Amino acid sequence: MAENQSLDTAPYRNGHGTDGSPSSSQTLSGHAIDGDTYERGRQRDQEKSSDDEEKGEHDDSPQPVGFFSKSLNKVRLEVFGLWARTTLILSVFILSVLSMYWAVLFHVEENTSSLTVFVVDFDGRVAPFTGGTPLVGPMITQTTEMMLSAPEPHLGYDTIDPSVFDYDPILVRQAVFDWKAYAAIIIMPNATAMLQQAVDQANTTYDPLGACQIVYVEARDQDTYYEYILPQLSTLETQVTSKFGQMWTSMVLQNTTIPRGNLQRVPQALSPAIGFSQFNLRPFRPAVVTPAVSIGLIYLIILSFFSFAFYLPIHMKFLTPGEHPPLKFPSFVVWRWIATIAAYFFLSLAYSIISLAFQIPFANHSAPTTEVANNPEPYGKGTFVVYWMINYVGMIALGLACENVAMVIGQPWTAMWLIFWVISNVSTSFYSLDLTPKW
Repeated sequence: MAENQSLDTAPYRNGHGTDGSPSSSQTLSGHAIDGDTYERGRQRDQEKSSDDEEKGEHDDSPQPVGFFSKSLNKVRLEVFGLWARTTLILSVFILSVLSMYWAVLFHVEENTSSLTVFVVDFDGRVAPFTGGTPLVGPMITQTTEMMLSAPEPHLGYDTIDPSVFDYDPILVRQAVFDWKAYAAIIIMPNATAMLQQAVDQANTTYDPLGACQIVYVEARDQDTYYEYILPQLSTLETQVTSKFGQMWTSMVLQNTTIPRGNLQRVPQALSPAIGFSQFNLRPFRPAVVTPAVSIGLIYLIILSFFSFAFYLPIHMKFLTPGEHPPLKFPSFVVWRWIATIAAYFFLSLAYSIISLAFQIPFANHSAPTTEVANNPEPYGKGTFVVYWMINYVGMIALGLACENVAMVIGQPWTAMWLIFWVISNVSTSFYSLDLTPKW
């Protein structure tokens, strides 16, 4: 009887009926356990078992070790080799590329003579001042020739016969404006005659600065003028006026035919006797122009370079497989070129508008090339468009090279290309090529 009862109740142990389903009437420790409660408990047990399995798998992963562990011997040697190779490449790059920038100014003192300065002596060579003996012109030409033989750095003084300029001082100015020389020293045809007349006739209107002229175009290269040319021209002026003043004063005082009253009325005819008028045909101003012709060009190169990274994800959509077939590579390259050139059209406009916004003049009238003028514009109101197109063409020249190189070499070598591209352009555009080493 008891044995039969045990067999009859076996299916109900663990809360299951004869068909394996939970029994709603089963009791455990005085509490009723329904089917839903049992199912939730079984799910918790399964989740716990799954977590234990995952934890066991995690425990099987390699544990961190020290830097000098034997298990890292192979990878450590590989890392050392890659580190040494990368350091060697960067060192060679620094020595070879950055040297270009240092080399630009390496022989400046020896090459200062490459900065040509015309010396044109019209004194007593043009009618009606051909009768007397010229004094001013020969003194200046002798002084410049002595400077050429001096061991100190000097400008390239080149004495030119006035017949080359058809005996017209204005043509000398035109030659300077046309970049035939960095500057010109013009001894006027009446230099000696007017000085002699001043002491003979007591001409109180005599102006010593009318004897000679120094003509230059600062806007051609403002840094070269202020650092090398103008200081040496100032030294020349001092030497000439000092030497000529001593010689001329001695001659006048020894000439007893000149009334002493005349000398009292025209003291400027004795000291300084002669001087130099400076004519800066095209001054470099306003100061806000500086970024547009110097550091701003570096930014233009950088913008041309980094636009590649911004547009690359857009271009790659043609090659990413998806709902469309990939674009053929030749067509892909052509598309990138066209898209880049079109983008530069608007980017260069944005760059040019900055100069316009900061009131760099772009709408002045033109002026004669032989007269001093501040910011004359040969293209009138169309000057801004010309400036924009120059920046656009420059951006294409700089940017397409970056685009081509980036497609070929990829990262991280494009960073080295950018450094090379900036240095090679800055070295050849920010400094006078006449001052660079001659090989």
